[in-house]
Amino acid sequence: MAEEAKNVNTIESLDNQSPGDSPAIQDTNLVDELQQALTAKAEEVKGWNDKYLRLAAEFDNYKRLNQRDQRDLIRFGNEQLIKELLPVVDNLERAIKASRNGGTSEVLIQGVDLTLKQLTGALTRFHVIPVETAGQLFDPAKHQAVASVASEHVPERHVVDELQRGYLLHDRILRPSMVSVSAGPGGSASESDKAIGSS
Repeated sequence: MAEEAKNVNTIESLDNQSPGDSPAIQDTNLVDELQQALTAKAEEVKGWNDKYLRLAAEFDNYKRLNQRDQRDLIRFGNEQLIKELLPVVDNLERAIKASRNGGTSEVLIQGVDLTLKQLTGALTRFHVIPVETAGQLFDPAKHQAVASVASEHVPERHVVDELQRGYLLHDRILRPSMVSVSAGPGGSASESDKAIGSS
């Protein structure tokens, strides 16, 4: 009797179930729902894949354009500076032509002086400025000592004379100034060299 009470599914109870409750129909409905969900997810994955492929293609195009721009920047980066220097070349050519055609040396000197001013103006527009040296304390970051001289008028370890001008580009040294440095009144070159080396 206990076994009969436990067994709920009897022939009589099966006859009383409605056709919509049959497990086969429920399984079919579940399979249909799962197939629809799978189809929807497959479409979603396809959409994401297409979006990824488009994005990857756009990124490749961006990289190619960026590389081309970098190559052009390297090749033509100094184009503006060169345009500024071409009039200087023109003026130098005119000065040489004028001197060959019998111009006086005074006219040639004036022409070269004006051309030099034009050239330094062009360099200044590109933030190339000369290093100050006259009377300055010797600075090994900006100056290169090539001689040590005794001087009554210039204090020891200060620049006496500039032999070649140095230049800065913004705050970076392009070329140090070649200078002679004071060893003080009656100072020897060897003492000054020691002082310059220790600075």
